[in-house]
Amino acid sequence: MDNTQNTAEQNEAKTDSLVLAEEIVKILDANKAGQLKLLRVNDQTVMTDYFVICTGNSNTHIKSLSGEVEYKLGEQGVKPTGIDGYDSGIWIVMDYGHVMLHIFNREQRDFFKLEKLWADAEDINIENIITED
Repeated sequence: MDNTQNTAEQNEAKTDSLVLAEEIVKILDANKAGQLKLLRVNDQTVMTDYFVICTGNSNTHIKSLSGEVEYKLGEQGVKPTGIDGYDSGIWIVMDYGHVMLHIFNREQRDFFKLEKLWADAEDINIENIITED
């Protein structure tokens, strides 16, 4: 494989992961997730390209957000490679390979401060894909 083809495939994967991240943001927004953030972290880690971070109002809401993302993406044939924290419902992590979704309750989000931990990450503007209440 030549470098041109490899670069094209890498650019396509980055575009696909951004599309997936934005779709997750849309689903979360439609289901009243709070404090939505989209961070591009692929310059800081090889683990993933994007973090989607949001806050739920209660354990039930957090589980509902997780379930809705899994359901809506599953309809498109996209399934998470892993889900952790569902039983506790205070911080659920969903691994979609190039996109990691973190759904927190307020206390856990304030405690772990992922945005501060990943302060060097690019904060992607999502104003054009979320609704204002």
